[in-house]
Amino acid sequence: MVPVRSKGLWSEALAMPDSPAAHEPPPGTQNPLVPRRMHDSYCEIMLPFASSPELLEHYTNASGGIRTGLLMEHLDSLAGSIAYKHMLGPDVSALPKNAGFYMVTASVDRLDMLASLYPVRDMRLSGQVIHTGRSSLEIAVRMEALEKDGKEETIMLGRFCMVCRDARTHGAAPVNPLSLDLPEDHVLYNIGEVHKNKRQSRAVRSLNRVPPTSSEAESLHSLYLQYGLDENGGLSAHPERERVWMGDTRLEKTLVMFPQERNVHQKIFGGYLMRLAYELGFANSCLFTRDHVTFLSLDGIAFARPVPIGSLLRLTSYIVHSATSENYPALVHVWVHADVVNLETGAEQRTNDFRFTWCRENGPPLKRMVVPKTYGEAMQWLEGRRALEMGSEIRKLRKRP
Repeated sequence: MVPVRSKGLWSEALAMPDSPAAHEPPPGTQNPLVPRRMHDSYCEIMLPFASSPELLEHYTNASGGIRTGLLMEHLDSLAGSIAYKHMLGPDVSALPKNAGFYMVTASVDRLDMLASLYPVRDMRLSGQVIHTGRSSLEIAVRMEALEKDGKEETIMLGRFCMVCRDARTHGAAPVNPLSLDLPEDHVLYNIGEVHKNKRQSRAVRSLNRVPPTSSEAESLHSLYLQYGLDENGGLSAHPERERVWMGDTRLEKTLVMFPQERNVHQKIFGGYLMRLAYELGFANSCLFTRDHVTFLSLDGIAFARPVPIGSLLRLTSYIVHSATSENYPALVHVWVHADVVNLETGAEQRTNDFRFTWCRENGPPLKRMVVPKTYGEAMQWLEGRRALEMGSEIRKLRKRP
């Protein structure tokens, strides 16, 4: 593992020069863009929960299980290590001070839970680069439970998109291409190519760019007829469901960003932000369902800009879609966005968008229905529905023999 969290003293970091020349590598030491094999970037983290009660104590949640948010934080560290190992070579053990480039997480496409974290077992987090663009890497990560008898069970699969930046100009920098030596390499690379095309397709279909499809517009109209305004302008009566305005599900918290949570680039570590967003979304899901919920998937994270150390960060969450299904009596999709607050003006600047899905696996169907009130909320409702549909398709594919 290549460390991506800063272990130096903050007082030393404050004293370091911040001029572009400080980030320039010595002449002749620029990273050569030699092709890398896929397994050159392989990294893993072992978490012996079953055999180390002391380690388990640091990860235990209130019900005796594992804190999923902390595991997400590790996955982000893992993805960063894999990216640097791909760029610097398989034998690298530490980041050079003047590499001339740096890697940042551009997005997390998905993290899907495929099995339960219970019972508590030893865990292995692993991953490698499976696709490269000109300045981007797609990294596949896996979380596996290791049984005492040697059997292994895949618990979670996910994908991170990392991009390379020039340390001086902060513009895009080229990455080492992949050398596809084995048949398995070609299969994984083609999967990465499919994912890239799907990302581009989703960007084109984004409701921030184009209107909803005719079927989506029909679903919104049906929602309006069932749960919309009555003759007096109030919320229509529905005997089987409790309607909840989307705006009323807002839950937020504001935190100071301390230097202890920084990365090697002296910004707030992205995995820490993932954990904060996860825990806020979980709390909101519990409040909405009025019950304990189980994490089902991370449906996407966008990292728009870094979060400075010492800033005030406001995390805001909404329940944007709620549903029931054949397999889950309750499904809730949560949108969390992070904004840095300017203390002088009060203005906020968006840094991250997070999307999560939680479920309840047992009990009666969910009685509460989240209802959008504005056009913007209606678009969020549709984005939530799209995420639930995609997650359902992925789980069906995994269950095929």
